[in-house]
Amino acid sequence: MKRLLITFILCMLSLSSYASSSTSSVSQTGYTATKYPIVLVHGLFGFDSLAGIDYFYGIPQALSKSGAKVYVAQISATNSTELRGEQLLAQVQKVLAITGAEKVNLIGHSHGGPTARYVASVSPDLVASVTSIGGVNKGSRIADIARGTIPDGSISEGVAVKLAEGLVSLINLLSGGGDLPQDPLASLAALTTEGSLKFNQKYPEGVPSTECGEGDYVAANGVYYYSWTGTRNFTNALDPTDAAMVVLGVAFDEPNDGLVGQCSTHLGKVIRNDYKMNHLDEINGLLGVTHLFETAPTTLYRQHANRLQLQGL
Repeated sequence: MKRLLITFILCMLSLSSYASSSTSSVSQTGYTATKYPIVLVHGLFGFDSLAGIDYFYGIPQALSKSGAKVYVAQISATNSTELRGEQLLAQVQKVLAITGAEKVNLIGHSHGGPTARYVASVSPDLVASVTSIGGVNKGSRIADIARGTIPDGSISEGVAVKLAEGLVSLINLLSGGGDLPQDPLASLAALTTEGSLKFNQKYPEGVPSTECGEGDYVAANGVYYYSWTGTRNFTNALDPTDAAMVVLGVAFDEPNDGLVGQCSTHLGKVIRNDYKMNHLDEINGLLGVTHLFETAPTTLYRQHANRLQLQGL
């Protein structure tokens, strides 16, 4: 009887393993194969790959392994949304020329959100969807404070600019973007509440008309709009960058990811606005060190690619 029971258990485990692997192979094949290529757009002080480490850490690989065609934009780490948007538009046109596709799906993080929105507004015929992740769509309290506490033309402003330029120079050296124009003050102005609202007046697609609601899921220009964000500052004791997120998060009077308030991230269809993630976790953080009890960021990107696929995008 004991031998029979052991045999039965082993058989069931074997069948379970086979069923699991079979289901996995079926469900994962083509899971992220969207109709149009995906272009990932970095935020402030961003890069495509820095010294061999991706800004979107492990995300392009997670998307491409089951069918997606993924490209990572390299645009100015610091500059106005419009200038970054023009750079992105040129890269979108190259992607379309390379792939023969008619459109792209833009996924932008932080300042990459409004940057992607700019392209969709000026060339909607080239964009199937825009997804904003932790996007600064109605400004950031951090930018407001920084701009308000650093007087125009002051010594402190000059020092701050030099420090930012030094950081950008290092990023460009290590990422290969040395020929891109940089303007830290222009990027800071673009990310303030005032700057964001001015931008939204020119490029309103997908932006909620209420303070913390949803925008048009499909805008008048025919582009689909989505967004999601995290609202935790501290997420993993092994991540030294969490300390900065905690300090910055104190500036807000609403849930936030350490750099952007919850409501400011809303754009189009809000998939979710309370993941256990901070601003860096949203791009898979410091080498993938994120909250132990939250869905992995790579999984969220894969799920979204499948969402786009099912939408016919």
